[in-house]
Amino acid sequence: MGLSKTIWTNPTEMLRNVQPENPVLFFAPSVVQANARRFIDGFPGLVTYAVKSNPGEEMIENLAAAGVRGYDCASSFEIDLIRRLAPDAAIHYHNPVRSRTEIAHAVAKGVTSYSVDSKSELQKLIDLVPAEGTEISVRFKLPVAGAAYNFGAKFGATTELAVELLKMVAAAGFVPSITFHPGTQCTDPQAWASYIREAAVIARDAGITIARLNVGGGFPSHRLEAVQPELEAIFETIDQVATEAFGENRPMLVCEPGRAMCGDAFTLAARVKSIRDGQHVFLNDGVYGTLNELPQIGVIDRTQVISPEGVERTGKSQERIVFGPTCDSIDRLPGEMAFPADMEEGDYLIWHGMGSYSVVTNSRFNGFGELTMATVLSLKV
Repeated sequence: MGLSKTIWTNPTEMLRNVQPENPVLFFAPSVVQANARRFIDGFPGLVTYAVKSNPGEEMIENLAAAGVRGYDCASSFEIDLIRRLAPDAAIHYHNPVRSRTEIAHAVAKGVTSYSVDSKSELQKLIDLVPAEGTEISVRFKLPVAGAAYNFGAKFGATTELAVELLKMVAAAGFVPSITFHPGTQCTDPQAWASYIREAAVIARDAGITIARLNVGGGFPSHRLEAVQPELEAIFETIDQVATEAFGENRPMLVCEPGRAMCGDAFTLAARVKSIRDGQHVFLNDGVYGTLNELPQIGVIDRTQVISPEGVERTGKSQERIVFGPTCDSIDRLPGEMAFPADMEEGDYLIWHGMGSYSVVTNSRFNGFGELTMATVLSLKV
């Protein structure tokens, strides 16, 4: 999948003129850059982009152009991608579990920031990474609240273990820091407040003045019409609580947004393959494609339906079951979705806010999954 050279005014123009049979992701560079500037201007610290959410070259290039100077990488592939597209950027290798080969690769690429959540993984870093000038952030976890799903189920030390790890990091000569991830799609600023206060307790119990506090990702994109993310309120809470919790020992702050950077910069157009007996909508995209995460964290209801001629359907709302194109029965979106009753086969279902965890999860299962990406000046249909 590559980005087409043609720049369209909006998605409707392309759909009306091309009539694509396969799904199309529309990309608006102006939205990416505006999202980046919103973080750079509003967040009280260093903004790094979580590459895993959308590693497209067009994303990295536009973020770099907007002034993003740091990237959170989880693999050797992502490290190499950033070194190629933004060679002078800071790279944080914050996947807490790595093979020795991966660590050696990161060292060779000049990575000087890592995270850990266990003694065994810390020992690998002590064995393989030069300590001078290298930061190691201890990642801890708390009981999840207000997130779409729990990141702590896989990563994060207990607060007691975090204290031990922080002492070990400092004793080994590394720059000691703390990091956490409140979970995905957090809309409540208090999710960060609880973690920041606990991070201050961990630092005090360890007797360590930490250099930086990485408040992770979790910043929400706009998924539901009724819930508009209030990023500025989150930034303000992080700033205020960091000062209250750490006082004169307040560390420098870092964040690593993913979906909040890329989610709203892409709109998906999926074609209606069939409406079976007026009840079931079959699309040319599904959970084996760009809609992979919808069953995990809930549907996006920011949808529109347009005809092949580019006319928006405005009929009375009707709830229907939605299936993807494969022959697998789990290729279904959760619950039922409301669409105009006058939706017809051949129409295009427009899904806004589809930039995160969509390109990277798209597969060719059953021979489906061919995806076009088109650049638009505006995502408004």
